[in-house]
Amino acid sequence: MMYAALLRAVNVAGHQPIAMADLRSIAENLGFNEVRTLLQSGNLIFGSARRDDFEKMLEAKLHTDVFVRSTADLDAIVAANPFPTEAKDDPGRLVVLFLKSSADAPALQKAIKGREVARGKGKQLYVYYPDGQGRSKLTNALIEKTLDTRVTARNWNTVLKLRDATQ
Repeated sequence: MMYAALLRAVNVAGHQPIAMADLRSIAENLGFNEVRTLLQSGNLIFGSARRDDFEKMLEAKLHTDVFVRSTADLDAIVAANPFPTEAKDDPGRLVVLFLKSSADAPALQKAIKGREVARGKGKQLYVYYPDGQGRSKLTNALIEKTLDTRVTARNWNTVLKLRDATQ
């Protein structure tokens, strides 16, 4: 079985730097196979025949939140996308929020002050940022406070790459 592990807030503006070679080494030392990284923002691809709590295993070594999704999870995330037009026409502004605990988009939508639109429920939410994330007041800190859970975000292009890398 193949998995993607998404690390929260590493290698972003110098925060929690980790070399991708070190990340791969940690995963290999945990007994994972077919280990590789995607991009420089804390995306780890690995295989394992075990069904362990990979999030806890990686968090203990990396000291940051880790969100693990299987190939089947990523397939379902792509299939459930409520923004197909935006995914096709503006994928860099469509973001999937990976959550530690389940939530639903209406709670998040109420906190939005701009033109952003949130949809979905469960451990993934989808947010379209029509004006881009850089100027948005819908920050990860606000999202976490509103939903009362930890979160990491990946744009649609990266989600597709993660899905494809675990196939």
